[in-house]
Amino acid sequence: MECKLSEIEQKIPKQIYECLEKNDIKELRPAQSKAVKAGLLEGKNLLVCTPTASGKTLIAELAATKSILEGRGKAIYITPLKALASEKYREFKKKYNDMFNIALAIGDMDSPDYHLANYDLIICTSEKLDSLIRHHSPWIKQVAVVIADEIHLLNDHGRGPTLEILLTMLRQMIKGIQIIGLSATIGNEKELAEWLDANLVDDKWRPVELHKGIYFDEKLKFY
Repeated sequence: MECKLSEIEQKIPKQIYECLEKNDIKELRPAQSKAVKAGLLEGKNLLVCTPTASGKTLIAELAATKSILEGRGKAIYITPLKALASEKYREFKKKYNDMFNIALAIGDMDSPDYHLANYDLIICTSEKLDSLIRHHSPWIKQVAVVIADEIHLLNDHGRGPTLEILLTMLRQMIKGIQIIGLSATIGNEKELAEWLDANLVDDKWRPVELHKGIYFDEKLKFY
């Protein structure tokens, strides 16, 4: 199921291919290969349900960077927590700062943040994006890719409704927008994929095999 990095060389921007090569990536992980086959690089909506550390973030990066560097439009990366947004911001700045402009938008101020029009990749929380849309930030319509990290939180009583409304509004506002949902824990993936009009990428591979066991009386028994 895996494919060589060279197999997608012609489908992604040269800068991204060279960046992956520089990081010694020679072949895609199973979930990444499935995502490519499911239309990741053709602008298809995807719901990616795979274990932690299986390569979900790179799937999102490929969609976002391709859109930005090929001039299709901006990308938004939505996270549920400010801490996670800050972590992704540092990670992406380290990798892509020389290629395009990256912004972190997690402030509590309720404003349109017009300066974000100068950025290509905006990393934010659901609550911040909700504020930006309600203020009719003009650059929103320049967005071509939206990544929803931890999308299983749609089921969360606190954050779920905001994220659900955001995804619904963005699909109505921007024709042809690509939605990439990422989750390691979700129980109704088929129903959610149908709601997103997305292709489901489901895989159980993980870099380190997971074993279950019980520790009792100073003994560990696996089962």
